[in-house]
Amino acid sequence: MRERGQELLEKSRDVWAIDSRHPAFDRILDEMAPDEARILVMLLKNGPQASVDVRTGGPVGMVSSQLVAPGLNMVGPRAGLRYLDQVPSYLNNLFRLGLIWFSRESLRDHMEYQVLEAQPDVLGAMHSVKFAKVVRRSIHLTPFGEEFVKQALVDEVIATSEDLPEHMAPPEIDAD
Repeated sequence: MRERGQELLEKSRDVWAIDSRHPAFDRILDEMAPDEARILVMLLKNGPQASVDVRTGGPVGMVSSQLVAPGLNMVGPRAGLRYLDQVPSYLNNLFRLGLIWFSRESLRDHMEYQVLEAQPDVLGAMHSVKFAKVVRRSIHLTPFGEEFVKQALVDEVIATSEDLPEHMAPPEIDAD
């Protein structure tokens, strides 16, 4: 292992090397489902996606709220996925690979949430409890994920387009 480490450090000193692709990209492709690639391309082209959690609310919700349905979204239909029931697993895998992150912040465009909150699964979760509260969140590409999509999944014209929507970077984690 030490030998591989030394080789890596030698490569880092090679100022003439032009390989800009991250070495993990090949491994990541091996660990992704085709539907997951569609999700990533959709996020690159369409920008961050709305997500909601349905929680208990009302007078009791002021003291303690319980999660009724987490992470409801329209990623599957918007990306044209083959296996819509696998969206939670797909998103978990993409998060595990460091390609997406789940923000506690909502999107600026509140129309996205109005459409999402009118979906049958969201309405079903809201009607399953006496008092429901919807917490708006969002799903973003990480900077690493954005670079991966541009290098591995879309053509050069799309990858270099300046019309692509912006994604927020995940917050810095304090090491204290």
